[in-house]
Amino acid sequence: MRFALVAALLLTSTSAFAAEKTVVQLDRGWQVRIDPTDANAKTRPKEAAWLPATVPGSVQQDLIAAKRVPDPFLGVNEAAIQWAGLTDWQWRTVIEVTPAMLARDHLDLVFDGLDTFAVVSVNGQKLLTADNAHRRWRADAKPLLKVGRNEITVAIASPIKRLQPMVLAEVNPLPGEYDSAFGDEPKGKQTSPYIRKPKYQYGWDWGPRIVTLGLWRPARVEAWDDARIDTMRIDQDALTSDEARVTATLTVVADAAVRRTLHAVVTAPDGRQVPVEREVALAPGENRVTLPVTIAQPQRWQPVGYGAQPMYRIAADLGGDDRAERRFGLRTVELIRDKGSFGFKINGTEVFAKGANLIPFDNFPSRVTPQQIRTVLQGARDANMNMIRVWGGGYYLDDAFYDMADEMGLMVWQDFMFGGAVTPPDAAFRHSVAAEAEEQVARLQAHPSVVVWAGNNEVLSGWENWSDRKAFKKAVGPDEQERIGVGMAVLFDRVLRDAVTRMSPGTPYWPGSPSTDYEGPTDTDRDGDRHFWDVWSGSKPVERYLETCPRFMSEYGFQAMPNLATIRQFAGAGDLKPDSPVLKAHQKFLSGEGNARLELYLRERLRPARDFADFVYLTQVNQAQAIGMAARHHRACRPVTLGSLYWQLNDTWPAISWSSIDWYGRWKLLNFEAKRFFAPQAIVAEHKGGATQVSVVSDATTPVQARWRVTVRDMTGATLATREAEAALAPLSAATVVTVPDADLFGTADPTHSYAVAELMSESFEQDGLQRVNRLVSRTIVERALPKDMAYPDPQLTATWVGKRVTVRAGNLARAVMLDFGDVVAQPSDNGFDLLPGESMTVEVASAATAATLAKALTLRSLNR
Repeated sequence: MRFALVAALLLTSTSAFAAEKTVVQLDRGWQVRIDPTDANAKTRPKEAAWLPATVPGSVQQDLIAAKRVPDPFLGVNEAAIQWAGLTDWQWRTVIEVTPAMLARDHLDLVFDGLDTFAVVSVNGQKLLTADNAHRRWRADAKPLLKVGRNEITVAIASPIKRLQPMVLAEVNPLPGEYDSAFGDEPKGKQTSPYIRKPKYQYGWDWGPRIVTLGLWRPARVEAWDDARIDTMRIDQDALTSDEARVTATLTVVADAAVRRTLHAVVTAPDGRQVPVEREVALAPGENRVTLPVTIAQPQRWQPVGYGAQPMYRIAADLGGDDRAERRFGLRTVELIRDKGSFGFKINGTEVFAKGANLIPFDNFPSRVTPQQIRTVLQGARDANMNMIRVWGGGYYLDDAFYDMADEMGLMVWQDFMFGGAVTPPDAAFRHSVAAEAEEQVARLQAHPSVVVWAGNNEVLSGWENWSDRKAFKKAVGPDEQERIGVGMAVLFDRVLRDAVTRMSPGTPYWPGSPSTDYEGPTDTDRDGDRHFWDVWSGSKPVERYLETCPRFMSEYGFQAMPNLATIRQFAGAGDLKPDSPVLKAHQKFLSGEGNARLELYLRERLRPARDFADFVYLTQVNQAQAIGMAARHHRACRPVTLGSLYWQLNDTWPAISWSSIDWYGRWKLLNFEAKRFFAPQAIVAEHKGGATQVSVVSDATTPVQARWRVTVRDMTGATLATREAEAALAPLSAATVVTVPDADLFGTADPTHSYAVAELMSESFEQDGLQRVNRLVSRTIVERALPKDMAYPDPQLTATWVGKRVTVRAGNLARAVMLDFGDVVAQPSDNGFDLLPGESMTVEVASAATAATLAKALTLRSLNR
């Protein structure tokens, strides 16, 4: 059979050197079918026959490729794929094993990810059973292999079918996350709390329900004899300006008592090498081998904006048996905790965390490409972010993500994969999680970008505060409530904390998000990190963001439509309106009713939309202004507040959501605005209580000489008043420079016919320091009325093109100018900006379309009526 030939050739060609571990990837020749014992085998005979399968992948991807189901990301197709997650499946491949291969001491089958309840068999005999998608699974298959053809089969059960009888038998099942919209699970009877599988695949309020099954990460054969290296950790023991002392800890699995010479070479960022060698005596089984290394004049990894990101590399060779290689960075992390405070010191510097929450890149993780990851992370870095929170309802991301974060200087807040459901209290569940945690922490601990591990997302705060959890606790009674609560405390305060403490001792652990580390009530402004959803979810005005200063805002968000080009790609042609079925299908908040929330906020803040394209634009303006108001306020609250991470950076599919970069990698206006509100130096001007408060913030580690100015104008462009002064921006600071009552600043000007422009200029030098200039680094508009009530003039916008460069000019004040290219895919270098009377902005447009097409497609939009 042709599907077996490639694996046979690869396996034979790599087996010549018996002393060295050889690896063969099992990424070809796979087939999949419905398990013959499943009822769907009779009702779906085409899928009961063997189909080509992709590994790594999922059966849903194979069905899409075979055109047995439509693409669930398009139109209203999501329902048509649900049956696949309710079905048991089988995979198979064939490998040819030579006598030389069978002469090896071990022939391990290794699966980096099995999703989820899987049984692996070789030649009809069971080899291993798996029940955790977040773990690697390994077993020695040699006893079951023979010379010649060998069939490997993987049977994977539907997690819903497997767990549902148990859940339905429970009087009070554990509270979960999001109920199914397709009737396969009764409301309040979710199976997802009981399984170690990415939770978002059961559906979330920004993504579809696609309960995947498959070999979702690579599979391979590892042939070895005396010993192999299982893992290699890099522990930083000490770090000063003169030297760094690190220890490479290798977990070595030996077949018998043997002596080996361990060779290692540490390569510095400048290419200098430090060789290390050690004789080791290995005992049968698992061995811990340590290799101390001293690095002179170490170079520290710094977050973006605070220095460079030098990386070291260590390569270890176990006397010819096996080899391993890791990159690592040198840095220190301190979790700031003093009287409720929460934040991070990196290399002794208090860093204000600016960033966003990251959800999985796709509902099918195996098809995420490095370029897709880079597009999102580069979009974050370009928007002046320095921290990404990897949210706990997904999966532990591939090494490529953390490598890029290291290179870009993006700090990573890493959640363990718990999305919100209450966890089972049994010891077997905790044992599985302990193995998962140890493996994942060991894999990621050398990445300097990972600056904190958090035990869960909203599990503990939900147990404490959410109404459905309170009802559950009342229903089960005090004894069961205590059993479940203690189980969670053991899991999050001991099991996961222990994994981080042992496997990555230089990285702080935080029990959950939000949390106070068991020191008091969770999710308050007074202590720990905060998730604030009064705005959007609670329908409160966006001005609610200005009422308090949290310690660290790790979640807050506001939705918007994606660009029209994205909408057309999933919705197709034809007339669209907010309640169109296809748009409701791609809007998961409130089961599709989130678009009504978008309309509510437009009515309250902006203005009615003229048409659907204008509706798209206005929702993006509302999102950018709401999150911009919150983020600037958080920065002005420093040092009480030490972080602002909005929800969310990206999408898992083409959606109407809280993201600032959509699934295709296209920026909404929010991502452009983030570049402004997260700028290294910024001015914050807040109008509240009949006065304007002006603050200046700086992330620089040295003083910055600057000048602030507030100019009052009317709608004709005339200047009514000006206030300005010099300001010395202290390092790592925020300071209020003036608070001015309306009567003093605006005089008798009509609130709807006047506005103020707050600007921050920093001093810089040109022409070799001979000329001092003030460079505009930050600007914001102050309005005393809501945008919908402002008497904006005709902006008199014009566009002048030179190739794919366009200069936009405003005759009058133009608020939130958007270059909208409609159905044409295009990304300007800036967008959503304000223009004062007579000002212009020149923008480069990145697009595969011609310059003529771009010029024809362009519509200039603004808040002005």
